[in-house]
Amino acid sequence: MRRRGGSGLIPLAALSAAVAVAAGAYGAHAAQGAAAEWLKTGAFYQLIHAVAVIALAGRARGAGALLLAGATLFAATLYAMAFGAPRWLGAVTPIGGAAMIAGWLWVAVRR
Repeated sequence: MRRRGGSGLIPLAALSAAVAVAAGAYGAHAAQGAAAEWLKTGAFYQLIHAVAVIALAGRARGAGALLLAGATLFAATLYAMAFGAPRWLGAVTPIGGAAMIAGWLWVAVRR
């Protein structure tokens, strides 16, 4: 695959999407209770933002990096809790959400 605009974000976004699909599948078929919901929620946000980063590649690199970082942090904290990490880690999850919001605002301002 050729990189457009020198964006190294595309391979990272594709990897993020693959992780999201795996986490969502595990949440849908193997996990139960709160763990299943955390996996599904993390996967949803991670996948949507991975696709958005690919769509933005070459046009809004800074915003794309912020979206990808935010989605990764958001999803990773949920995944970690689903696999037994302490629930206080959930206090970190909104930082990822705030980064995603900031990335979208960056896209809006940049047009």
